[in-house]
Amino acid sequence: MSTRFKRSTIYRHFLIGAALVTFQAYLGYSAVNGQFGIENQRQMLEKIEALRAEQSSLQTQIDAYKLRIDLFNPTRLDPDLLSEKARALLSMAEPQDIVVPVSTLN
Repeated sequence: MSTRFKRSTIYRHFLIGAALVTFQAYLGYSAVNGQFGIENQRQMLEKIEALRAEQSSLQTQIDAYKLRIDLFNPTRLDPDLLSEKARALLSMAEPQDIVVPVSTLN
């Protein structure tokens, strides 16, 4: 029965060290440029800010449309607004209205 121990060679130590350094380099690279790395996180934050700005713009438009819809509520119908919209839609005027023709030429 042999009790001789095999000594590790320097090549084996070097190979293990090189593998660990390579793995750490990979982890460092993915921390900066990976899917959830620092660069992509910055891009995602910029996109979130742009989408929030777009959301506030769209919310302003929605509120304006809701206000216009509320003006046509039958319980609060404004006769002047109704008359104005009907005349604009039908291209008609009342006899007491003053009509100013607008030239299309510049």
